[in-house]
Amino acid sequence: MSAWPRAHGGAVLLARLRAQPEDFFVDEDLGFAADGSGEHVLLRVEKRSANTEWVAKAIARFAGVAPEAVSYAGLKDRHAVTRQTFCVPVPIKREIDWSTLANDEFHVLEAQRHGRKLKRGALKRNCFRIQLREVRGDAAQAEQRLAAMRAGGVPNYFGEQRFGRDGDNAARALAMFAGRRVPRHERSLLLSAARSTLFNAVLAQRVAAGDWDQAVEGDVWMLAGTHSIFGPEAATDELRRRLREGDIHPTGPLWGEGALRSAAACAERERTVAAQQAELAAGLEKAGLAQERRSLRLYAQELSWQWNDAGLCLQFALPAGCYATTLLRELAEFAVVDSPGAMQE
Repeated sequence: MSAWPRAHGGAVLLARLRAQPEDFFVDEDLGFAADGSGEHVLLRVEKRSANTEWVAKAIARFAGVAPEAVSYAGLKDRHAVTRQTFCVPVPIKREIDWSTLANDEFHVLEAQRHGRKLKRGALKRNCFRIQLREVRGDAAQAEQRLAAMRAGGVPNYFGEQRFGRDGDNAARALAMFAGRRVPRHERSLLLSAARSTLFNAVLAQRVAAGDWDQAVEGDVWMLAGTHSIFGPEAATDELRRRLREGDIHPTGPLWGEGALRSAAACAERERTVAAQQAELAAGLEKAGLAQERRSLRLYAQELSWQWNDAGLCLQFALPAGCYATTLLRELAEFAVVDSPGAMQE
């Protein structure tokens, strides 16, 4: 992650991240409420220093259902305090006293019936409160950097969590493409890491060129707040205005089989990056994943900050699939007390 170019210049602070779990607080926002009836129960859970999959298995044991029957919208960081929703199938005639499900790692905040199973990715955003400690650097420079990040956004890199504890998921994906057999759940993880590697490489190239947030001939565009894309389309004055105002964003490839949606100079750059990592690209194509697009630019919603006795506290929200670490790296270099686990997907 340290090798990816920054858009706003070098880090202006040194700080300690995750000195304690409460320093990294994440609150999942599904964007909808339980409907109050049906054969599923949505459990709002607060967990501390616990892995999402481990909590899901503990809920399954308590409810007497198969582990795969418990679903959640996305993975949340282990080395943190997080609030997220788990979905459990429970027949209408059966009631469970969820208040008795509690331990040192997690407890249930509320339980409500719902008519549909919660699917992976079915969330609106994640809200963060992050306390930085032992902060070193100029406060005025830090505030200028934060204001620039709020106004102009940051590169939408996939965070280091995508690439495994030792950063070797892309290498493991190559071994899988070469014929190594892996469990089904691991296969999905490694395909995601391979895709993320190629996307980050394209984005890094555009950050280095200074046009990650500008119009390049042949760009495909994404409407802010959605996954809807259009183009390629010529960069008219109106399109440039929408780009400046954050209404649309340029996109990069999530690699797969089929033709690139982009064209001209944009497509040429993307093909060049794919050729440099040809084994990853070929493996993704052979796996049958379709070409998709992801925004190159990330805006933090409701970004605010406050200096306190401990250091600097940041609050913001990010759309599903985006990473707090990619925002933080534009501000600071960090001493991380514990290695990060998987964050949201």
